[in-house]
Amino acid sequence: MNVKKFTAATSREALRKVRDALGPDAVILSNRPVDGVVEILALDNDDVASLASPAAESDMAAPQPRLDHLHAFEPEAPSFVNRRAAGPAAAPAPTPEHVFAPRRAPQMEPEFEAAFTSRRATAAPAEPAFDMAAMTQMMQAAIAQARESAAAEMNGMMSEIRAMRGMMESQLAELSWGSTQQREPQKAAVLREMLAAGFSASLSRYLIDKMPANKDAAEAMRWIKTVLARNLTTMADEDSLLDKGGVFALVGPTGVGKTTTTAKLAARCVMRHGPEKLALITTDAYRIGGHEQLRIYGKILGVMVHSVKDEADLRIALKELKNKHTVLIDTIGMSQRDQMVTEQVAMLAGAGADVKRLLCLNATSTNETLNEVVRAYQGSGLHGCIMTKLDEAASIGNVLDVVIRQKLNLHYISNGQRVPEDLHLADRAMLVDRAFRGRRDAGNQFDDADLPLVMAHTGNVANDSSLRGVRLG
Repeated sequence: MNVKKFTAATSREALRKVRDALGPDAVILSNRPVDGVVEILALDNDDVASLASPAAESDMAAPQPRLDHLHAFEPEAPSFVNRRAAGPAAAPAPTPEHVFAPRRAPQMEPEFEAAFTSRRATAAPAEPAFDMAAMTQMMQAAIAQARESAAAEMNGMMSEIRAMRGMMESQLAELSWGSTQQREPQKAAVLREMLAAGFSASLSRYLIDKMPANKDAAEAMRWIKTVLARNLTTMADEDSLLDKGGVFALVGPTGVGKTTTTAKLAARCVMRHGPEKLALITTDAYRIGGHEQLRIYGKILGVMVHSVKDEADLRIALKELKNKHTVLIDTIGMSQRDQMVTEQVAMLAGAGADVKRLLCLNATSTNETLNEVVRAYQGSGLHGCIMTKLDEAASIGNVLDVVIRQKLNLHYISNGQRVPEDLHLADRAMLVDRAFRGRRDAGNQFDDADLPLVMAHTGNVANDSSLRGVRLG
């Protein structure tokens, strides 16, 4: 074996030296940069063939190795010896394909193969190992980022679509009401009356759209009052509440009149069944003097008042008072936006008894505020509601609107501080008439030009779930 070394400034010059010295069939063993030059180790093709053909007496002679693969890439080319004998003129011009053409490695002697492998290992730089875990992590991060970007773009697009839909519905509702106002002016008069009474624009629009045609303003108002009274659910008499008895808890925001209303109900129970059949419980341990007010009422009525702090105390108190015919619970007043409202509802639900919750609704509050109060105190369901501060309200259409749309059972109305005189059963016809009579002088506060703007946000009234149970006939 005769391994030769060639050096040159560039790889092209070094390969040219190899081709000139050993011919185009030379075998390149290594190619590496050394000290600013390129070093190539090459071997003559005849030397490779002699290494691949073992001696006849050696163990490698049987079976005879095949050497036809050495010229597999040039089956018709003459041997290098014939080319050399023919002279330089007879040899074809070498091309880059001959120099860089891949060749199958010939079989070598074991000692030469070991040396050749070691030399290639030291000559060729080691390739970095492929880290599959890192690649997988990078792909997962890229996929997660792409999903987040797509979700953000989708949310933005859906927000724009919803905004566009709302704007189109508002404009269409405004145009629709403008044309309706011109064709049927009596509907505009009824709408002004309902808005002045405090009813919401959505309920007013729903009833006016369902109102029979060919009615004058007076007939239209009678029809509206009849429908409103029909959809007010009230308690027919007190027998179902006072005679049946049970555990009742008055709930609601601060200052709505829960303690005074509790005292009024307690007085009615005492007048019907006596003080020994009634028990009072207060949970107002935070407000200074909160429980003292109920204790004074209890002392006047001859009824014991029990104070509890948490659910465990309430369980014990209700267990001790299970023989009482009626138990009234005065709860802590808190804002409908307070997180403690949920805790209060859970405490009453887990008290170990069937506690019926009565929600006190302030008649002076706005429609939006009352809706928030109902949603906050709704819980698993309200047994009923009591309208308070009726004497202080300029209009009660707002509270009637909430009672109708939230489908609440209106038990009592409270119109003063006297105990027990200022507590009355809810009369549907009287309440509806009171709503329109109290604001009769304010019926012209909306001009015809303002009505389309007010009705612009009622385009989706047909899909309002709170209006699906409204009975028209």
